[in-house]
Amino acid sequence: MYFDCILFYFCETHDFKSSKLHRMLITTTATKFLKRKNTINLNGQILNLTQPVVMGILNVTPDSFFDGGKYKTEKKVVKRAEEILEQGGSVIDIGAVSTQPGAEPISTKEEIDRLLPAVKAVRKNFPDAFISIDTYRSWVALKVIEDCGPCMVNDVSGGNFDAHMFDTIGKLGVPYILMHMQGTPLKMQENPEYEDIIRDISLFFTDRVKKLTKAGVKDVIIDPGFGFGKTLEHNYELLNRLDSFKVFQLPLLVGVSRKSMIYKLLKTKPEEALNGTSVINTLALMGGADILRVHDVREAVEAVQIMNKIRSTSECFRKKPFVIRKIKHTLKMTNDILLMTIYFDL
Repeated sequence: MYFDCILFYFCETHDFKSSKLHRMLITTTATKFLKRKNTINLNGQILNLTQPVVMGILNVTPDSFFDGGKYKTEKKVVKRAEEILEQGGSVIDIGAVSTQPGAEPISTKEEIDRLLPAVKAVRKNFPDAFISIDTYRSWVALKVIEDCGPCMVNDVSGGNFDAHMFDTIGKLGVPYILMHMQGTPLKMQENPEYEDIIRDISLFFTDRVKKLTKAGVKDVIIDPGFGFGKTLEHNYELLNRLDSFKVFQLPLLVGVSRKSMIYKLLKTKPEEALNGTSVINTLALMGGADILRVHDVREAVEAVQIMNKIRSTSECFRKKPFVIRKIKHTLKMTNDILLMTIYFDL
């Protein structure tokens, strides 16, 4: 299948990296050019993203940086899931492996032993809940979905840790969260470097979206991966230029909840980072985030409600025809504009 793509570049005539065009892919057909993806389909269960939604975190890990060890029993897992839903969460994201900086990997068996009972408990008590499983292993995704029914898959590695992940997701027919990470959790914060963080992550998304499409994956959500192989400066540059990812016309997930980009800047601790999280979540919504992945659901839902109100009453937030904004930062603004039509054989 061929996709028509239009590429806009603001480039510097005399310094364009050997005239090499760094391409951004917009996955829209010629007949529906630039039509944005506003729904996610999980086996007939529709997640409507015409307005932003909140994903609540449910970690069944003993060592996650904020909530590790809190949900060791089935009763506590169910209570947390109920809390997420009652506070307005639209998705429950269940994870069994810590991916905080410096985290050691665990075995597949250990991950399954933690994850499977938790997903079963949530599914049993909340059969209509929209469940996401946080795993980078295709076998884990396959096992959980076979035993518990369809779940969205949230892969922090973006397919880097398991070569079978994309094909597995395509065969399962479930939505997939494509996150960018530089390196591995164990060493990802050891001097991460980017030539241009937006361009580098955009190239990653372009390549992976193309591969996912070939594998038959219908619903893809992109996540730039705040805190995953990024310095403090990288994270805030990413936040400041978040709207650059609108070019993909895919749902955008942002996960900054109580992360070090907040508490290290403010010289506090994760336990004291709720206010900073709310500020950054609001800025992310202004930058185009469709899903906020958070520990504190009620506060994130309130941020969404406030932004929705602003957008409904202020002309400056109303939807406008797609235009490439003044790309002051995105690709080093310059003298020439290149307009190209590219055909990708997907």
